[in-house]
Amino acid sequence: MAIDNYQGRKFCGEKMVNVDDNLTVERALQITINQQPFTVTMRTPGNDEDLIRGLLFSEDIYKGKENLTIEFSENEEKAITEANIVIDKKMLGKGYLNSRSILSVSSCGICGKRELEDYQNEKQIDDANKLKIKNLFKMFEAMKKGQPTFHQSGGSHAAAAFTSNSDLITIMEDIGRHNAVDKVIGYVVNNDLLNDAKCMVVSGRISYEIVTKVFAAKIPILGAVSAPSTLAVDFAKELGVTLLGFCREDKATCYSHPYRILEK
Repeated sequence: MAIDNYQGRKFCGEKMVNVDDNLTVERALQITINQQPFTVTMRTPGNDEDLIRGLLFSEDIYKGKENLTIEFSENEEKAITEANIVIDKKMLGKGYLNSRSILSVSSCGICGKRELEDYQNEKQIDDANKLKIKNLFKMFEAMKKGQPTFHQSGGSHAAAAFTSNSDLITIMEDIGRHNAVDKVIGYVVNNDLLNDAKCMVVSGRISYEIVTKVFAAKIPILGAVSAPSTLAVDFAKELGVTLLGFCREDKATCYSHPYRILEK
């Protein structure tokens, strides 16, 4: 649970009281690959190994089966965590070759890291697993219960992965929506559970980048508490992802490949 306590003045109408609020921690993580700066991502500290593995996997930078050796160090002067990774150049994917060193902010992920055309020739997910809608609602309840940082601060997002039997695999929190997704993907990759993950649910909204990350992990069903963007729906249709938005209060709207969702 990455929170810190800050003092503030709370105004209720014309009355003012001093308060101590728990806020979600946001810190910089600088990722270096083979001594070359790759990106700086703003994240909530914790599960950094999973975050890095998921980011590299979903962005088609490293999809090897071998776990990565990551050396972490703290640069106190710059208030940044440095992560140094050595990867055989032969194992670096197209995402690395097309990459540029940019800032990945907690709100938008690594925007434009891969060109949109890169997905045009990708094969659709053809997973035939079905999900009862009542089990989807149970997944959101499970994720809600597994968000201690959010309950303490109200300032973090979450993502969770489930099996075809609706069993929870993992829940991850982060100040960034994309980071939470990357942490989940990194966890299932690091623990050889990629083939078991059949549904991911997330808090907040869905952008096209979250759809492409889920597609990279070949997770066929994606649900969100809030709305998807138009591009997210377009990508989900093209890539074979069943996408559901507004999943709250026992309601959900499916925008693509609804054949995977069963009423009963």
